[in-house]
Amino acid sequence: MVVIKLIVILLGAAFLLFGYWIRFRKKYHLINGFKADYQAGRKDERYAERVGMIEFVLGIVLLVIGILFIIFI
Repeated sequence: MVVIKLIVILLGAAFLLFGYWIRFRKKYHLINGFKADYQAGRKDERYAERVGMIEFVLGIVLLVIGILFIIFI
């Protein structure tokens, strides 16, 4: 059970960091293939901001779940 708690917290932290870097620091190069798709006109900055926000929120959710696991289990 300890391994599951650790994995959930590490995944949450990773998603939170990458989401923050993409959404708020505008490091779009962290999205695979974004630069080529952006130059070809297939994707725009709104797409990158949505990906960053989804990762950021998912990271928060996973961190909260991990903390709740630690407290209650």
